Amino acid sequence: MTTAPDPADFPPPPMDEQERMVEAILFAASAPISMRELSARLPRGCDAPEAVAALRRSYAGRGVVLERIGDGYAFRTAADLSFLMQTETVEARRLSRAAIETLAIIAYHQPVTRAEIEEIRGVAVSRGTLDQLIEMEWVRMGRRRQTPGRPATFVVTEGFLDHFGLDSAQDLPGLSELRAAGLLESRPPSDGLAAPLVPTEDEDDIENGDPAEDLFEDE
Repeated sequence: MTTAPDPADFPPPPMDEQERMVEAILFAASAPISMRELSARLPRGCDAPEAVAALRRSYAGRGVVLERIGDGYAFRTAADLSFLMQTETVEARRLSRAAIETLAIIAYHQPVTRAEIEEIRGVAVSRGTLDQLIEMEWVRMGRRRQTPGRPATFVVTEGFLDHFGLDSAQDLPGLSELRAAGLLESRPPSDGLAAPLVPTEDEDDIENGDPAEDLFEDE
């Protein structure tokens, strides 16, 4: 009766072959592999720590390096080349009518207070709309008016001008062009500030909705 040969009877593969085996295991792995797991996968008698050390030396200074991550090892992009892996994704989203009107009023009437924006629009302005325009860095706080209550004013930013390719607010299209494009209602400003302003039914859905949602509407 012939017995199967004992793996222990065969010498381990040479170190360069052990490196290749470790390289293959780590390359195919979706997560870092521990030294214990590497030792279990390699043929009996292999020196996993030495093979890993040799492989790390082989990859030193290259675009892909072998790094220790916690208790395991994995191939990673060299830290100084990580910028090559970065991508920018632009998500096209449409401003709500309320946000467009508010932004346009600020651009053409700056510096303008919230009360003045409401007077021009004829509808109460949601705090969320202004907050979101500020977060977009298209609008910022201006100087406070030297009037009772010292109300804050709003102005457009350099980021707004840069986005639309404008050197200054003087380069904005005329109000008649803006209204013709449907971006502003043709509402004459009222005499004095009425208080409080109540939104119309269709605008109430925009102005009093979730502040995180009333600036943008999905395409």
